[in-house]
Amino acid sequence: MPENLPDIIPFRIDEKTFKQIYLLHWEKVYAVCYNNIREVEPAKGMVQEIFKSLWERKDELEINTSIERYLLRSAKFKVFEYIRNTKSRREHTEVALSNYCNSAHCTENEVMFNVLKNKVDNLVDTLPCQCRNVFKMSREQGLSNKEIASSLLISERAVEYHITRALNTLRTNLTEYIH
Repeated sequence: MPENLPDIIPFRIDEKTFKQIYLLHWEKVYAVCYNNIREVEPAKGMVQEIFKSLWERKDELEINTSIERYLLRSAKFKVFEYIRNTKSRREHTEVALSNYCNSAHCTENEVMFNVLKNKVDNLVDTLPCQCRNVFKMSREQGLSNKEIASSLLISERAVEYHITRALNTLRTNLTEYIH
């Protein structure tokens, strides 16, 4: 740790101190996130959210432990939050699917559902990188436009543009499934 960066806070976080903290700790924070979820983009997003939160709350934040310990604990909480949200979405999908399969023609409907889901997944994978990331954050992670904009450091209008573009691509390429 650099000489002028205290190990225990509280201390004033200015731009220079923040940069030092980031450069010293981002890899460890990323490692905690990635090693727990094994997904690159969500792990990067978590790191970005943690440091963004640190910067935004720098004036009122009181940390009574080492900055490294604070950041690693924040990373663990982000991971738990991500896992909880992912598990919750998966459970809702499974419940909806099981309720749907209680009706007649379950096997046929399940096959059709899987074909459509694969088609949608493949189409999403063909989207430009930023458009794909925004769409997945919106639809798979359930984040709001504001949260996505904040996480990717783009405007909410840009988020809306990417979601609209993704939906238009899906709509155009899935006309055979639309009744």
